[in-house]
Amino acid sequence: MKIDELNWQILARLQENARDTFANIGRAIGLTPPAVAERVKKMEDLGIIQGYDTKVSYTMAGHQLKAIIMLRAFVGKLKPFLNKVDSFQEIVNCYRITGNENIIMEVVLKDQSHLEKFIDQLIVYGECRTHIVLSDVISNAPIKNGKVY
Repeated sequence: MKIDELNWQILARLQENARDTFANIGRAIGLTPPAVAERVKKMEDLGIIQGYDTKVSYTMAGHQLKAIIMLRAFVGKLKPFLNKVDSFQEIVNCYRITGNENIIMEVVLKDQSHLEKFIDQLIVYGECRTHIVLSDVISNAPIKNGKVY
């Protein structure tokens, strides 16, 4: 399915506020609420819209640290790590990547002691490089049309 300009406008509104009503979206882009609902349903069915998330403040939820951890797996340890990774509650995002490292993870932790214990669990799988996040510069930016203007 080619995403037309109206669908991009709907996606922009939903990425800004996934709880917005079809009526509000329709008023903003010139469609009826049923037309918006039909387009949203079709994009859901096609997998363009994959879900609706709640953003939670890690600090307000009791975590003091956010870190990016890169893992360079030891020989024979990548597959065991991939089988175990979903059991780590600290990981909020994890990607298998190209380059010197195999894995990059975004984690939230209660404090430095928690970070140390978490790294101790990871080092059996490979060499870790840890970067503490000081602040979010861009976070959850919307996917845009991609047109060159």
